[in-house]
Amino acid sequence: MSGQIPTQVTRAGAGRVKRRATAAVVLTSALVLAACSDEGSQGEEGASTAGGGPINLVVPFDPGGSADGTARQLAVYAEQACGRDIIVRNESGGSGTVGFQSVASSPADGNTIGIATIELSILPHLGVSPIGPDDVRGIMQYSEQPVAYAVLPDSSIEDIDELLTTDEDVPFATSGTGSIYHMGFAGMAQESGQDENLRNVPYGGAAGALQAVLGGETRAVSVGAAEMAPFVESDQLRALAIAGNERIEEFLPGVPTLQEAGLDWESYEILGLFAPAGTPDAAIEELNECFNEARQSEGFSNYMQNLGFTEEYKDAASFDEFLSEEYDRYQAVVDAAGLGGN
Repeated sequence: MSGQIPTQVTRAGAGRVKRRATAAVVLTSALVLAACSDEGSQGEEGASTAGGGPINLVVPFDPGGSADGTARQLAVYAEQACGRDIIVRNESGGSGTVGFQSVASSPADGNTIGIATIELSILPHLGVSPIGPDDVRGIMQYSEQPVAYAVLPDSSIEDIDELLTTDEDVPFATSGTGSIYHMGFAGMAQESGQDENLRNVPYGGAAGALQAVLGGETRAVSVGAAEMAPFVESDQLRALAIAGNERIEEFLPGVPTLQEAGLDWESYEILGLFAPAGTPDAAIEELNECFNEARQSEGFSNYMQNLGFTEEYKDAASFDEFLSEEYDRYQAVVDAAGLGGN
């Protein structure tokens, strides 16, 4: 890709302006000392190479979305826990590809990390991203929300059982071809044998998909449960089911899971943190420890709860395993949808 990547940079904390001059002196002194130190000490196997400088946190999506909002809130509380400034910047494009690649190609020293979404496990199968789970190291997962399916209140489709057995044409609004909300829809349609009657109609993001169904452009919509909940609460949409392993009564009361309808399909949008492949174990452990402390803070938990985001924690090893398993699982969905790019 030619040209510079447009970025938006903000400092997560406040009140540091007066300390910049002091920080510059300290940093200069540290660089002089580092230059005079024994070079051999820098390559100690397994040691953390993360220094005391700022942590660069890359959000692979535009400002204002769930990835961006949660990243900035997490950074606020992680600055204290990590004892370092955290600079959040947006590097969007290619459904996350630009930001994923930026982090993966950064020095593996623990100083540059990124927000991970499930698209890390999907996009390589579409041939639009060279970055997959093997090219990164997970730090932790901190959130998940199941994909949810809904229709207009006056729809002739009364419940999920009717959707899974209808012989009518049902166009579904999703957030774009290859997105998690498309894949969550496609997997449901394939598992139920309804991939001929249920059709994907891609829009530019979840907001666009929701507006499409509300405007009557499609008959149904597939987005995240948290994004759908306000429209269900205001009786603008009627939720049919969620693709989770249990109901979420606090956000979508009374809405069954696909499993309750006899369909073995789960699909989640997730949020987590990742680092470049080759980042030392010690650096991953340090980052996991302080960001997990921030995740458990009262302020961050309240933020997540107020916006309807479900907190779900996986440590670094479990997150790596999860991304790899999802990579294999979504390959079958992409191939069955005829979208495989590899």
